[in-house]
Amino acid sequence: MGKVDSQFPVDSLTGLRASRFGIYLHFPYCLSKCPYCDFASVVAKDIPETRYLQAVEAELRLRLPELARRQPIEVDSIFLGGGTPSLWHPRHVDKLLQTLVKSFSVRSDAEVTLEANPGASDADRFAEYRRLGINRLSIGVQSLTPATLRALGRDHTPDDAENAFRAARTAKFDNVSMDFIYGVHTQTIEQVKFDALRATGWAPEHLSAYALTLEKESLAEEVPLAKKLERGEIVLPSETEIIEMGDALEEIYAAAGFVRYEISNYARDKRHSVHNLLYWTGGEYLALGAGATGCLDQANEYRPEKMSAVRYSNFRSVERYFSAVEARLLPESSRELLSSLELFAERLSMGLRLTEGIRLTETCRIFGQDSEARIVQLNKFIQQGYARREGEKVSLTHRGLNLHSAVCAALV
Repeated sequence: MGKVDSQFPVDSLTGLRASRFGIYLHFPYCLSKCPYCDFASVVAKDIPETRYLQAVEAELRLRLPELARRQPIEVDSIFLGGGTPSLWHPRHVDKLLQTLVKSFSVRSDAEVTLEANPGASDADRFAEYRRLGINRLSIGVQSLTPATLRALGRDHTPDDAENAFRAARTAKFDNVSMDFIYGVHTQTIEQVKFDALRATGWAPEHLSAYALTLEKESLAEEVPLAKKLERGEIVLPSETEIIEMGDALEEIYAAAGFVRYEISNYARDKRHSVHNLLYWTGGEYLALGAGATGCLDQANEYRPEKMSAVRYSNFRSVERYFSAVEARLLPESSRELLSSLELFAERLSMGLRLTEGIRLTETCRIFGQDSEARIVQLNKFIQQGYARREGEKVSLTHRGLNLHSAVCAALV
């Protein structure tokens, strides 16, 4: 699918192979709405697939002038998320990918990911996606325990999840990721271990494990499970129990060869997600579609006095999105210019999510921030066992990762 051959970029502050410019496409349609999900999604039996493709292409045309001074842009990764993009017919995905290739210089080895749900998966469709150039699947399994799936409002069964994984292998996908959730009401640590053992037994390349989050300040919209929690209708495991679940996951994953490279992500054979690393290492991403959020560099050079970026978010409502782009207007609900200090705070916080850590002094220099006071604070965390220093790199220990937000707040 790609057109450009060159050495894949490596982030200078972490040393990790990571996308520096990626494209995110949000497909908002689902067959049902999960009660914990705060992503921009809408339930639809009859999906306006062609209209949505045309709208996304129209948005791209509206955004290209902003990128004109940067041409040619080399794209390292493309991510189709949702929603459930595996509901989109392959012919529309093909048209979208071809449009992107015509508009940008897409690397020949670009990572091209599509999210899929087990209940909307079949071997024939996976094979067609693979033929079109999708080379990575991310399957939203969430759990392999029936009781936990019911608690999460998922429609699929554990067998559906296994069938989806097998279908991906049949379709010749050699890079498959699966997402899991733990810390769910009614869930036990034994169930978490069962999920981990069964998932690792299939030997995917990548696993994500996220603790269920229902705090209002962390959600883009109030979801049904958050309302139940507030009313006392459900009770989540305690913080101590959630930490124990996470520790059990990490132990089982490690025994199966999965290395933790980010707070919630594990990979075998260095098959980490280069697109997700784009977010964690301060790369740029063009976002298209209803509810999508993008971040573009405004200076295009690492000079602290000019360091700035613009972040924009599109309308979460599909109808508002359609109305805007069909009237040839950018479908943005917000746009903000980020200062060098704000970018520094994000870069440091995201970098410390990575077990590889980040070069703290160099990060301060690039963003024009004072390093001395932060090194003093860092030394305190090292003494307390929350952080470590290896050469120029600073990273959080296992204990520190569990207190990531508090550590970053002190350093920023």
